[in-house]
Amino acid sequence: MSIMEQYGMRSNRGWSLTCLLAFSCLWGCSGGTESGPSTTSGGTEEKLTICLLPKIKGIAYFSSCAEGAREAADELGNVELIYDGPTDGDPKKQAEMIEQWTVEGVDVICVAPNAPDVVAGAMRDAQDAGIKVLTWDAEGVEGTRSFFVNQATSQAIGEGMVQAMVKDLGGPDVEGDVVIISSDATSANQNAWIDVMKPALEKTKLNLVTIKYPGENASNALADAQDVIKKYPNLKGIFGISSVSFPGAAEAVEQMGKSGEILVTGLSTPNEMKRFVRNGTVKSVVLWNTIDLGYLTVLAAESLAQGKLKPGDTAIQAGRLGEKPIAGDNILLGDILVFTADNIDQYDF
Repeated sequence: MSIMEQYGMRSNRGWSLTCLLAFSCLWGCSGGTESGPSTTSGGTEEKLTICLLPKIKGIAYFSSCAEGAREAADELGNVELIYDGPTDGDPKKQAEMIEQWTVEGVDVICVAPNAPDVVAGAMRDAQDAGIKVLTWDAEGVEGTRSFFVNQATSQAIGEGMVQAMVKDLGGPDVEGDVVIISSDATSANQNAWIDVMKPALEKTKLNLVTIKYPGENASNALADAQDVIKKYPNLKGIFGISSVSFPGAAEAVEQMGKSGEILVTGLSTPNEMKRFVRNGTVKSVVLWNTIDLGYLTVLAAESLAQGKLKPGDTAIQAGRLGEKPIAGDNILLGDILVFTADNIDQYDF
């Protein structure tokens, strides 16, 4: 239950900024929050409160991001990190959490929006209340954040997956059908990658026959993969383009005895996919360093709150990562990583 619901207020965009600020004052005076921009009795400024909101809490991908975020918070020393999110990927619950943190008066909210339109209003309300807002992992609606901590460009990710599939199948002359298993149809980053994958596939001899949207649900992804395996007799490959759909699709191929016959590639953590690489169901896993993504997000959030990160900056000092470029309002982590049988055991996340 959100804070607004506890006070009998509906959690929609209709309540005014005046009410928001009034409740923020009430909440702060009541001692209901553990942190906020205030001072101790000795006059020392308290820690910044930074909230890290994943699309879905409890899966390996975002847990590894949280690991990097905690590393950054510990390194900085002036950050109280709150990592929380819906366990079912419900974007309405994301919006409610943003609303709650806004009432509590935190310093920065870092959002990985599952459905950008659903959380846009809450993000704007947070900004109107003086809270800094970043997006990370997935982009939001224009005007709802200051910066986007971008793990890699959509071009690099989309083309990287197609190149991996073509290579894994034996080269550019291989013909056959492929399918994409995404997450939610409203997921901004998956849709951006698909927009890159389609023209990249048109340059090959592979035929994209369908796209499935099982949501952030491994069982649904497994079922969708089983369905396409039965439906398309010339199926050569499956792209699992979320960290949930990829292992679900690989599990389906393995269960149906198609390992090595139908290849699966996509985006997930190396630890999640090691057994499928070892048994030949998967040859390539495409991703980025998720620990570094969480680490960079918290460093950027702290810099933004302290006024060290400003519009127009072209680079940010990112601790152990060194200097990271900023393109417009996108803070760029770097290139994709491709994990194979040759290197996957070198990574532990």
